[in-house]
Amino acid sequence: MWRSSLSFSSTRKLLSSSSSSSSTHHSFYSIAGRPLQSLSGSSSTSSVAATPSHPNPSVSATSGVGLIGGADGVRGFASSSPAAVTATAFDVSSLASSRARDVVDLARHYGRCYWELSKARLSLLVVATSGTGFVLGSGSAVDIPGLCWTCGGTMMVAAAANSLNQVFEINNDAKMKRTKRRPLPSGRISVPHAVAWASSVGVVGTTLLAYKTNALAAGFAASNLILYAFVYTPLKQIHPVNTWVGAIVGAIPPLLGWVAASGEISLNSMILPAALYFWQIPHFMALAHLCRNDYAAGGFKMLSLGDALGRRTSIVALRNCLYMVPLGYLAYDWGLASEWFCLESTLLTLAISATAFSFYQDRTMQKARRMFHASLLYLPVFMSGLLFHRLSDDHLDLSESNSLEYNQLSSSPQTMLEEDSSSSRKRIAARTQARPPVAYASYAPFPFLPAPSYAGPH
Repeated sequence: MWRSSLSFSSTRKLLSSSSSSSSTHHSFYSIAGRPLQSLSGSSSTSSVAATPSHPNPSVSATSGVGLIGGADGVRGFASSSPAAVTATAFDVSSLASSRARDVVDLARHYGRCYWELSKARLSLLVVATSGTGFVLGSGSAVDIPGLCWTCGGTMMVAAAANSLNQVFEINNDAKMKRTKRRPLPSGRISVPHAVAWASSVGVVGTTLLAYKTNALAAGFAASNLILYAFVYTPLKQIHPVNTWVGAIVGAIPPLLGWVAASGEISLNSMILPAALYFWQIPHFMALAHLCRNDYAAGGFKMLSLGDALGRRTSIVALRNCLYMVPLGYLAYDWGLASEWFCLESTLLTLAISATAFSFYQDRTMQKARRMFHASLLYLPVFMSGLLFHRLSDDHLDLSESNSLEYNQLSSSPQTMLEEDSSSSRKRIAARTQARPPVAYASYAPFPFLPAPSYAGPH
């Protein structure tokens, strides 16, 4: 009876397991018969549901799906693989694009910092003056590659000098409204990074000038960097004479360009440096008057700080404007430019002198700003006129040859008369010496002596 009951229970368990297996098979087939789109969305769920229903437990779940599901099951499994690959590729591409974007942002950040450290607009003005000096010193033919090397080297050295200036004045710049947003006071770049940048571009620029132009030009560049960074910069906090030292710094680049082109210093090479030296005084006097409070907050010793009324500042500006008046005539007289430049330069200098005189009469911010704007206009117009009206070597040689021919033509009648008189004297002397010498001489007061006779040929 125990055996019959056991057999009955085992039979019952077998029937229940077969019924559950049939129901499970039916549900799997119903899932497998769905479209592939539904399978792709619920592939994991269907595989989990189909795993325990397989009659052979030794077969894995994956193989069970392949065996039971047939071709539809394989297509369902295959449809899930490209989706996973696509998701992985999307993740890799997004990561690469994110890294590229970070690199671009980093390059843009440091590029902006280098631009501001170099005071790029001021450095470009220095390059313009150096390039003008190169063209003026080139004569009739301008060496374009040499001009490019000179401008590139000058730009690097100027960037290094301006960067070192900001390194030394980081605490002063932090106190001034006009400069507190610079890279160093704002903390956008570190001091060692700025020093490394200034040192590298300074050495490269000086080396470039030495190898591509000449050693004299490289010497001017290196000396100007030292004068600006290590003499002018500390003097700004010591004495108002810093303005005149800074004017010397600004006058050297055109001389550098002239030397790079010609390899020598001449009298004509001093015209543009003199103009830049005298021009900087009214320019910075106007700026010092306009930013007097800001300079006082930064601790800079400018002439305007001890001149509350602006009288001395205006007198110095007017005096240096008048110093520029004869430069146009000197450029014409020394053969650097034509007579038209003499006229244009005189009118231009009188115009900026008028603004300086107006500031002297009425020492207000408006008058100082007008003189400052006039100084900004003066320099590019002066350099453009000098380049436009410059006289090349061929023009000078032609003028000298024409002058020589004119002198020859004007002196030809007198020369002909002198030649005629000279030839007549030569003929008289020849006729006189044609007779043989006297045998003996007699004096006219003594008539008793015999008349002189001439010795004839034997």
